[in-house]
Amino acid sequence: MVRIRVLVADDHRIFAESLAAALAAEPDVDVSAAGSGPAALRCMERAATEGRRYDVLLVDADLGGRLPGARPAVPVQPGDEEGLVDGISLVAGVRTAQPAVRIVVIAEKDDPRRAALALQAGASGWVAKDCSLSRLLTVIRGVLRDETHLPPALLTGVLKELTAARKHRTESERLVESLTPREREVLRCMVAGLGRKAVAERLFLSPHTVRTHMQNVLGKLGVHSTLAAVALARRAGIGPADLAGDVVERGGQLA
Repeated sequence: MVRIRVLVADDHRIFAESLAAALAAEPDVDVSAAGSGPAALRCMERAATEGRRYDVLLVDADLGGRLPGARPAVPVQPGDEEGLVDGISLVAGVRTAQPAVRIVVIAEKDDPRRAALALQAGASGWVAKDCSLSRLLTVIRGVLRDETHLPPALLTGVLKELTAARKHRTESERLVESLTPREREVLRCMVAGLGRKAVAERLFLSPHTVRTHMQNVLGKLGVHSTLAAVALARRAGIGPADLAGDVVERGGQLA
């Protein structure tokens, strides 16, 4: 019998333990529970090291805590450009670290916007916490067949959210394309959280020149703060500068 390895990540201890116990009663399911995002990551890393990776991660949509150094693929709350690292953001981190793991978000209530964010982050399913065990098992087995599972009542709302997100992404990409190569490099440094002095040292520029580049970036993107510029960059798919290994050209076309 092929066994399914499931990890439940939920900071409501009673719910997590009850769900884990119910799943463990299934003959083909091995299940563990973690009470926070960092704990879930540690469980997954340890399992991968020992050659027994989890197949499915069940994540509470409202899981609390911050993951050191992690950033969500999209802001979780409106206007929160820094990005609260909650359950949906954990989805993005796990999909990056262990792409073979299938992720299902479990939530107190149906929310089209958050469900769309979960799908964008890499989740394969969204289920209510009060759904039946048989329904949850159907979803777990379905996502392992590369199916996507959403409650029927959410479909229309999620499609609208995804369409709107695609439109915003297209507009963000258009604005980013208006930047010069040097301005894009400065933007990537901003996404990485570098301040003006650190950007100047990294790009071999004066702080005054970096300030000018940053002002130009904000102007071309049509925003008024670094945080807003970073949020727009993320929507456009712009990642942070690789602080460990990037080699930046001196002068030339990037100057």
